[in-house]
Amino acid sequence: MKTTQQLHDLGQSLWLDNITRGILVDGTLRRYIAELAVTGLTSNPTIFDEAIKKSSAYDEAILRKTAAGGSGEGLFFELALEDLTQAADLFRPVHDATAGVDGWVSLEVSPLLANDTSGTVTAALHLHGRAQRPNLFIKIPGTPAGIGAIEQTIFAGVPVNVTLLFSTAQYLAAAEAYMRGIERRIAAGLDPKVGSVASLFISRWDVAVKDKVPTALRNRLGIAIAKQAYQAYRELLASPRWRKLAGSGARPQRLLWASTGTKDPAAPDTLYVEALAAPDTIDTMPEKTLNAFADHGRLRGVMPLDGGDAEQVLKEFAHDGVDQNQLAAQLQREGAESFTKSWRDLMDVLASKSVTLTTGAYKSVGRA
Repeated sequence: MKTTQQLHDLGQSLWLDNITRGILVDGTLRRYIAELAVTGLTSNPTIFDEAIKKSSAYDEAILRKTAAGGSGEGLFFELALEDLTQAADLFRPVHDATAGVDGWVSLEVSPLLANDTSGTVTAALHLHGRAQRPNLFIKIPGTPAGIGAIEQTIFAGVPVNVTLLFSTAQYLAAAEAYMRGIERRIAAGLDPKVGSVASLFISRWDVAVKDKVPTALRNRLGIAIAKQAYQAYRELLASPRWRKLAGSGARPQRLLWASTGTKDPAAPDTLYVEALAAPDTIDTMPEKTLNAFADHGRLRGVMPLDGGDAEQVLKEFAHDGVDQNQLAAQLQREGAESFTKSWRDLMDVLASKSVTLTTGAYKSVGRA
């Protein structure tokens, strides 16, 4: 039995942290579903930027949509929705078989809306309505402005993947927003079953402190943060407030591990996947990490419900000058800035490709 299947049998969903037109067309995504127990996928502006910039797979669609008047964000979302609705259809059997617990894909709102609550809500409702797929999450960052948007979007009945979470405090703020949205739905007599996941980014912690701590602490901060958050997650699910919501038919907002590819070349390439094995969670991983875990990864036990050594490890980092709360805010801010940079680059790539492809098409017509 493949280790990916073992992880799935443990109760953790394996999602792919990637989407390209190529893996849809050549059958790679189908193979991951059939052979590696992949049951969902996530996307973000950086993933789409790389996919469109480094491939000709989108060129025909860009040319066609540009000729029809498409440009900028509108053109991008048309391309992204083509990919993600096709992926959603591939995962639909899983979604149906698990009664909506699994089998999801994710589309992010424009990163330019990170500090715009009402704009985020409007965009989320619009994009989900265009997709017309029950298993498509709209990704909303867990920034201060995003928290309000999450509550309102959940209340509106749109499934949400909360992205750019880095700490237990940020996760709990997202969980609170989700529960408030569900409580408002129950009070209004609406169906409380609205899907959501909370995405906690892991490896970026270790990248941020790699040159600031002793060798003995290298690549340990992200895992400690994850253990702390997992304890908070399990405690929340056992709380009277959540049990009351569950009794009304609400489903849990699952904790998702993001940024689980190893960044340190000296560390094992399956480091985070092995450390983050935990029931009732999701691990979304890049293709390279997924294939590495399937090839030589090992299931080494599950995360402790009580946080294990997390608090002791975090104390060691604090002793070496790492302010967990300050760094979490910095990482969230930098993450939003990184996605904004990718978004602007993506808009430039689309504009450039539109001009180049259109010019080439006119030249071809002229030669005919």
